[in-house]
Amino acid sequence: MPDQDERPDHDGDKAGDDSNRGKRKNDSDGKGGDDNRSNDKPNNPSNAQKNGPGKKPLIILAVVVVFLILGGLAWWFVTRNQVSTDDAYTDGDAVTIAPKVSGYVLVMNLGDNKFVHKGDLLIKIDPRDYQAQLDQANAQLGLAKAQLDSAQVQLDIARVQYPAQLTQAKAQEQSAQANLVQTRAAYERQRTVDIRATSQQNIDTATAQQKSALANVAQAQAQVKTASLVPQQISQAQATVEERRQQVQQAEAQVEAAALNLSYTELRAPADGWVTKRNVQYGTFLQAGASIFSLVTTPVWVTANFKESQLERMRPGDSVDVSVDAYPNLNLHGHVDSIQLGSGSRFSAFPAENATGNFVKIVQRVPVKILIDSGLQPDLPLPLGISVIPKVMLK
Repeated sequence: MPDQDERPDHDGDKAGDDSNRGKRKNDSDGKGGDDNRSNDKPNNPSNAQKNGPGKKPLIILAVVVVFLILGGLAWWFVTRNQVSTDDAYTDGDAVTIAPKVSGYVLVMNLGDNKFVHKGDLLIKIDPRDYQAQLDQANAQLGLAKAQLDSAQVQLDIARVQYPAQLTQAKAQEQSAQANLVQTRAAYERQRTVDIRATSQQNIDTATAQQKSALANVAQAQAQVKTASLVPQQISQAQATVEERRQQVQQAEAQVEAAALNLSYTELRAPADGWVTKRNVQYGTFLQAGASIFSLVTTPVWVTANFKESQLERMRPGDSVDVSVDAYPNLNLHGHVDSIQLGSGSRFSAFPAENATGNFVKIVQRVPVKILIDSGLQPDLPLPLGISVIPKVMLK
């Protein structure tokens, strides 16, 4: 039988377990008591700051709001006298060049986007046909001048000849009258003389001479009447001279027209500018009036379409700063030149008819012309139609 000392100590193990369970229970009770005591204590400010957001974000938010308000006020103060629009573009004169005469191109001194000066020879058309027309017109002018000189001579002759013919006709009339008196006297003598002292032949001769004298007198009187139209005859000669003079003027006009047509064979630049939209080549047959290229002149301005509500204080002369979308670093300065007396829709192809249908009010835009005073650079050309942003400084 084994010894009692050697038996397993189950009771001791059981007691130890009971003591451990008691210890854990006391610990949990102690913690619970501590928690109750901590809940019974008043709130600590430091603990509250750790547990909540605090006032620091509110202060930051207030500072940000203040800065935004100050920034908005500063921006309003700086821009209160400025108006701008992005509905603006560069503008200028684009001259369409077209020949006034037809012909083949012999000389062409132009290229795409080439800069030309006023008076430069750009196109030369074959001038031979027009030179022949000029020579023919000069010949007609020479003929007309010769005819005028002849008419002038005839007028000078008429002023002497026709009065002389009148004088001669009157003298012949007087001679015929004298001859008639003489033949009449002879006839009367033959009629009154004794029949034995004359013969029938003498009587017949005297009668014939009298009749011939009467006829001569009638003829001389007719010549006097014809010659008496001296003023009318001189006027006719003068009219002939005037007709020849008008023919000379007509020939001179034809010479001038032929010379103009000959000069039109040379197309020269009407102003300084750039050649654009070229559609002509060497040897091309050109038709009169057909566009062959356009010339963009050097003056460039800005056309800005401002809202009607932006025009209240805008006046010609206001300074303008212009920024160009194509050249962000290019700053242009100019001034308001004029304000169009009419909105863009008023001069459109189909103006609005507000008297018909339902009406919806739309803010209208008015074109404003802005001239550029400074800032242009020779190496940075401004093509027509590119977008710009003008900023007008109102007074």
